[in-house]
Amino acid sequence: MVTGKGGTGKTTVAAALALALAGRGARVLLAEVEDRQGISQAFDVPPLPPTEVPIVSYDHGGQVVGLAVDAKAALLEYLQLFYRLGRAGGVLERFGAIDFATTIAPGVRDVLLIGRVYEASRRRVDAKHHRHSDTSPLAYDAIVLDAPPTGRIGRFLTVGSEVAGLARMGPIRAQGDSVNELLTSPATRIHVVTLLEEMPVQETIDAVAELRGLGMAMGAIVVNQARLADGEDFPNASARAWAGAGAVADLTDWVDTLTADLPTVGIEPKPALVTGLVEQVRDHAAREDLERTHLDALQQLELPIVSVPALLDGIDPDALREIAGLLTDQGMAGRMTARATGRGTGGSR
Repeated sequence: MVTGKGGTGKTTVAAALALALAGRGARVLLAEVEDRQGISQAFDVPPLPPTEVPIVSYDHGGQVVGLAVDAKAALLEYLQLFYRLGRAGGVLERFGAIDFATTIAPGVRDVLLIGRVYEASRRRVDAKHHRHSDTSPLAYDAIVLDAPPTGRIGRFLTVGSEVAGLARMGPIRAQGDSVNELLTSPATRIHVVTLLEEMPVQETIDAVAELRGLGMAMGAIVVNQARLADGEDFPNASARAWAGAGAVADLTDWVDTLTADLPTVGIEPKPALVTGLVEQVRDHAAREDLERTHLDALQQLELPIVSVPALLDGIDPDALREIAGLLTDQGMAGRMTARATGRGTGGSR
């Protein structure tokens, strides 16, 4: 599961992670539950239906299958699966009962959304539902869920146990227990995407504390749009010290140096330009110091930290592949595939 404060790029990271896993030969379900069609936008494909559709396929067998989970479709499938309503489900929809059930109580909607993902995690390749077979391989090696943001992730992940608490027996109780068992099992990891800014970092810290308190297994902290690169921004120690020192008006030596050097690259050293350059570098250094402070706070969480640099050309399929390579290089995809037994064994993940 991939979560993060809105605007941090969690959908991009989720999509790239699915690509990274598929690139290692896994068949991956990439699902979203927020009705934003973020996956289709990231891959530049038509809007996803509430059914599973292939998005990317590799010659070696790896594949990304997309799914935009829809609460209404999930409820109709649930009613058919457990109660064999058949055409009666369509009648309920025409009378507005389905819309009523999926909007009147947020908890009901969430359990349907997470339940749809749970069903996909247990399905076998030769059966629509896992109850029909327990010997054939699982349909997916891994599932990547573009989950709700950090402000709502705790409630979303505990809805199964809450629903189970409302019913003493029957399919509702059974599904609630099964969902909760999956979410708290070693098969599940929650990755949190953040920017090195005050609010996203604080939400990340709060979310990790909440999720750990709920018994959820944490994965990695993904620092998106990272600009820190072990001193690459300021490789010269004297430049680093200068950039954080005093007012621009006091930096006479650096103004003089720029004034002398700019003509050598064909730029006229106008006073306003020179002053602006000095201010820009100093502001960048101050920003770097602030980001290092936020990074130190994230390191206190004692979780793996994965970095994704800012991509100037924006996000498109090529950028997703680049990010997928970065996640793989930093071991994120490797840790996940190491926990999977693969489709050929038929074992649990």
